[in-house]
Amino acid sequence: MTVGDFTLKQTRRQFLSTCAISATSLAFSTDVQAQAEQKKRTIARIELFPVRFPTVMRFKFLESPKGATGRASVMIKVTADDGTVGWGESIPSQRWSYETLESAVSTLDHYLIPVLIGMDPFDLDAIHAAMNREIGPGFSTGAPITKAGIDFALHDLIGKALGRNLAELWDRTTPDTLTLSWTLNPVTLDDLEPLIEKGQAQGFRHFNVKVGPDPEFDIEMCRIVKRLVPDGFLWGDANGGYDLETALTVAPKYADLGMDVFEQPLPANQLTGYQALKRQGALPIILDEGVVSPEDLTEFIALGCCDGVAMKPCRCGGLVSARRQIEILRDKGLLFLGSGLTEPDISLAASLILYGAYDLNYPAALNGPQFLGASVITEPFKPVDGTVKIPKGPGLGIQVDESAVTALVEQSK
Repeated sequence: MTVGDFTLKQTRRQFLSTCAISATSLAFSTDVQAQAEQKKRTIARIELFPVRFPTVMRFKFLESPKGATGRASVMIKVTADDGTVGWGESIPSQRWSYETLESAVSTLDHYLIPVLIGMDPFDLDAIHAAMNREIGPGFSTGAPITKAGIDFALHDLIGKALGRNLAELWDRTTPDTLTLSWTLNPVTLDDLEPLIEKGQAQGFRHFNVKVGPDPEFDIEMCRIVKRLVPDGFLWGDANGGYDLETALTVAPKYADLGMDVFEQPLPANQLTGYQALKRQGALPIILDEGVVSPEDLTEFIALGCCDGVAMKPCRCGGLVSARRQIEILRDKGLLFLGSGLTEPDISLAASLILYGAYDLNYPAALNGPQFLGASVITEPFKPVDGTVKIPKGPGLGIQVDESAVTALVEQSK
């Protein structure tokens, strides 16, 4: 499938149905599992560091009724009984989902940590089963953003224990860099051109735009973007902000303007609306908020609701679920795009490795470096010419500066 100037790489791999495949069977290569058997470990301690990363630009999802409050994060340090450490991060966003900083801390403290202490950190199947037993599902996986922080930390711990990067644990390789897109969410059209120029000054050539609910504003915004960046990949994301009638009206207009993909035009539960948009066929319809588990994705595909998914491992409960979903998309010949939730360092590292390892062929909407003004790793992610380096070291490939974590915790108070 081709979208704009980007062609999806169709590397076919053996695929098992989501009903039969287990999380562990897709977790690591056979030799890694054998190494893990040589020395059993248990989870000895889990520590939480709730913070708010300061912001450097306005982003509507980081605002609150009291104004901009920064990017909420619960950094998670998991220590095994042999002293091996892994870092993860839960990144709730109350204007994007129901999870909050406070709910993440409470869920971890009172429900997840007590059942995880003493478990085998390599047994991701059992870990996810335990978390899903303690925090049950609503329509889909319960508290997936919170659970993703544990998943990231255990992946990091496993990689550190074995001295291997996550991509190597998956028997995959990554390129040196990943191409990013620049996020546009102007308050007025007069704000738009300076925002584009700011991205271009940093080497960005591709742009994702936040649209909805005002179609007149949105269409004019996209017209300006295509005039100023005619060759860039234009990714429209409504975050469920349109009703069906409006979405059906604007989709052909966006297509005429040169938009490449139309993400989450409707609220996640309007499945018949997504079927209508896909039948219309004006633009590739990309799902986001509503796809949490592989089972969700399988159902949406079977119902003819989408042409692809904007992947977010933090939305999916972690890397185990995200990888299974990418395998499903590739098997079905659907679009796999990469995005995030304005991710700070630790969560960003997980996404970069995942997208690099699975040959992402479109600019990734990972805008943490664009909007966040602090870092807790020794080598912060800094985009160069619209790309960012994919970490190559063991685990998540990053080194957390614990003094910076402590300082940010104090600052956040």
